[in-house]
Amino acid sequence: MADMTRGSAAAPARSAPTEIDLENLPVLLGRLGDEVMQLVDTKINLLKVEVKEEASFFTRIGAMIGTGAVIAAIGFALVNIAVALFVSLLFTFSQPVNYALGFVITGAVYMIIGGIVVVTMKNRLVSQHPAPERSVEELRKDKQWLKNEI
Repeated sequence: MADMTRGSAAAPARSAPTEIDLENLPVLLGRLGDEVMQLVDTKINLLKVEVKEEASFFTRIGAMIGTGAVIAAIGFALVNIAVALFVSLLFTFSQPVNYALGFVITGAVYMIIGGIVVVTMKNRLVSQHPAPERSVEELRKDKQWLKNEI
């Protein structure tokens, strides 16, 4: 009886693979393949959700920017006409020349300001990273996990 107790407590020695183990190998490999495919499907679904969220965000912001731009353009046109007429009062040439100079000077100032705004916003947009960060990080973790497991 004492021999049985000692025998059950000790770990059995691992022998060469038996026929049963070799028969289960295709089943295990098939299950591994199914699980890897399920993992890939899950990651692709995560990527789709993340891309949809990003696209939705950029679409909403784009629509609001477009609306704001139309309203600002109307106001800009009216203010530009008023400024150009005011600048034309500073000259002592004939009336048509005064108007022309007023509009040319005002237009040049606005073009310079607009160029500065465009370049600044372009630089901000370039610094934005559109890659789905969470999905990329998950894929890196999965790659490392697969390397460790296989």
